Amino acid sequence: GIQFDTVINKWHTCKGTDRIYASNPCSEYMFLNDSACNLASLNLMKYRLETGEFDVEGFKHAVDVILTAQEIIVGNASYPTARIEKNSLRYRPLGLGFANLGALLMAKGLPYDSEEGRAYAGAITAIMCGQAYAHSARIASHMGAFEGYQPNAESMLEVIGMHGQAVSEINSDLVSSDLLDSAKAVWGEALALGEEYGYRNSQATVLAPTGTIGFMMDCDTTGIEPDISLIKYKKLVGGGMLKIVNQTVPQALEELGYSPKEQERILEYLKQAETIEGAPGLREEDLAVFDCAFKPLNGERTIEPMGHVRMMAAAQPFLSGAISKTVNMPTEATVEDIQNVYFQAWSLGLKAIAIYRDGCKRSQPLNTSSPASQAEEPSVEKNKPHRKRLSDERQALTHKFSIAGHEGYITVGLYDDGMPGEVFIRMSKEGSTISGLMDSFATSISMALQYGVPLSVLTGKFSHTRYEPSGFTGNRDIPIAKSITDYIFRWMALKFLPTEPIDALGTSLASPKIETSFDAPQESSNKMEAREKAVFTVQADAPSCSECGTIMVRNGACYKCVNCGATSGCS
Repeated sequence: GIQFDTVINKWHTCKGTDRIYASNPCSEYMFLNDSACNLASLNLMKYRLETGEFDVEGFKHAVDVILTAQEIIVGNASYPTARIEKNSLRYRPLGLGFANLGALLMAKGLPYDSEEGRAYAGAITAIMCGQAYAHSARIASHMGAFEGYQPNAESMLEVIGMHGQAVSEINSDLVSSDLLDSAKAVWGEALALGEEYGYRNSQATVLAPTGTIGFMMDCDTTGIEPDISLIKYKKLVGGGMLKIVNQTVPQALEELGYSPKEQERILEYLKQAETIEGAPGLREEDLAVFDCAFKPLNGERTIEPMGHVRMMAAAQPFLSGAISKTVNMPTEATVEDIQNVYFQAWSLGLKAIAIYRDGCKRSQPLNTSSPASQAEEPSVEKNKPHRKRLSDERQALTHKFSIAGHEGYITVGLYDDGMPGEVFIRMSKEGSTISGLMDSFATSISMALQYGVPLSVLTGKFSHTRYEPSGFTGNRDIPIAKSITDYIFRWMALKFLPTEPIDALGTSLASPKIETSFDAPQESSNKMEAREKAVFTVQADAPSCSECGTIMVRNGACYKCVNCGATSGCS
């Protein structure tokens, strides 16, 4: 995002106090340092009459009611710091805005990226802000102007006049006379009342993102945004996807003159194809009405970046603050493309603008397709490690073991397919060296498994490592362990790996067959390598002789020393 300092301070109502240095993180609230504003948004679709026209009087009344409520909140709210509380009470800034503009335009049969759509949006925004300031002045006639008004009266009235003058720039040929006349009237009233009584609030309007409250208000679109896509999927915090289907399309089709049967065919096509492009009976000239910020899964049409910028420019002259909105750009957008958008935003008089290039984040909350419809999940990038976590509730297996009298417990958490995904190892007393080492080692094993390291690789690497404690185990399948690490991985191999890899680790009770030179006098290098591996397998888990120290060899289920003849106890 980027903010344009000169434009911001040009429209600043309290120049007599200080300049504006920054905004809130979303860029819609721009005012004095250490101040705060409470936000509220009106669902514009609630003011669409059955005739399809906009209910101007009902909208103005709603502005009066909500602004009064916001004004009451200022004196009854709690604030994070004493300075913010002082400035909020002294200047009483408010942030009234709206949501669902994109749906309103669609229901009206107006493309979001059109001169008609921008004129309509500009007129509605003008009515909202003008009515808000007029009502603020009426409250001031009873309660008095905000405490810091007098040093800023000149700059405040100047900005109100600038807002009113901007109404004349709305194209009267593209918007109904009742909307335009109302816009002119409310700004005339706002200026006249302000000159007599001042204003109760130093700011009145912003356009916030309304992402969460937009869902609560059952809006198809948020803030000043168009719809992301007619069919979209929202990633939920707790996991899973929510399919969201635009509910305004039927109203738009009716407004555009389609019969009920035509509407039914088009809507059925939309649900199946997840795009309205190519729908049976849909006229080519009407496609622009349904254009969205993102390309649909199976379509090509989208609102170009400058369409977003021009819509923001239509509303900006009628806002106390700025607009929290992203300019959606395609994945292939270049540095020059983004530079041009920034420049055009400044030249059109925006206070702030933010760019969002599709796919620039590994995970985004809204997508035009579900993971099931994608060849590869979008949050997983090629050639990059991806952690597969276990579900919050998982099956687990606990095994008690003893190596030369040293007892411990292995607990293995399992994925839904029964394969291990985490390991816990408990040995000795809590806080001891061996307990800490085993805990850390188990964590590293768990991370390796969750990032996709095959268990066979881990068992091949760690089996038969030799260090103390080592010795008899009491486990018939692994009678002698060279170390704790050796035991852990040979046990996991027995539990979770197929028979062949287990045999290769020397954990099978059966002795492998060894070919002799008499079986194949002219062996190839491959056979020689296989024989060497077989010999190693026989010796792989053999302990040293307790009598002379020579490495023993497997003898049935136990071991014998070929040097002195000693055995491990069973032969």
